[in-house]
Amino acid sequence: MKRQAGFTLLEVLAALVLLALLLVGVYSGIRTATHSVHSGTAAIERMDQVRSAQQFLRRELAQSLTQPIEHTDHGEPVYFVGTAREMRYVAPLPGYLGKLGPQLQQLRLVDDGNGSQRLELSLALLPPDGQPPQALGDPQVLLDHIKDGSFSYRGVDAKGAAVAWSSTWADGRLLPQLVRVELQVNGTVEWPQLEVPLRVLATTGGLPRTGMRGGNRP
Repeated sequence: MKRQAGFTLLEVLAALVLLALLLVGVYSGIRTATHSVHSGTAAIERMDQVRSAQQFLRRELAQSLTQPIEHTDHGEPVYFVGTAREMRYVAPLPGYLGKLGPQLQQLRLVDDGNGSQRLELSLALLPPDGQPPQALGDPQVLLDHIKDGSFSYRGVDAKGAAVAWSSTWADGRLLPQLVRVELQVNGTVEWPQLEVPLRVLATTGGLPRTGMRGGNRP
């Protein structure tokens, strides 16, 4: 009796196994490529976020103005408030936003509730008649997923003596000459050390404008 042409069950099963192995390999390759693309895209986006935050801070701090944001108990104007986790100063915003005039800017490092921190910016318009600033608006996130961070300041005091790097700017009647922003961010992207020289110094009691450059840590 002549055998009918065709495939045996064993041959069909073997073909199915080979096809399944081929599909697994293809899926694994596609998944790896997709993961690599997503990781690369996330790294680029994170780098852009860090760069944008640095550019904003550098520009705004460098353009700090000697416009009072509050007054001391003796009625003296305060131009700058700085602690390790908060800064307040007056500066014009970039681009078309600058048409609104200089604004009070508040930078804060706050906990995000997930074991990390974020850098927030709040703004308030300065009335043209010299009245106190309006209430701060809702905070905007400049940078998130921060492990740790701090602000520090360097400049001269009211007597013209140099003030070493400190986590608190003691005399708000003067602007610091340098502001340092140190952040440790999550992920593979690093935050480059940022030291910004302020262009303007408020003078009190004939304080000389003493130039200082960024230096080593105390």
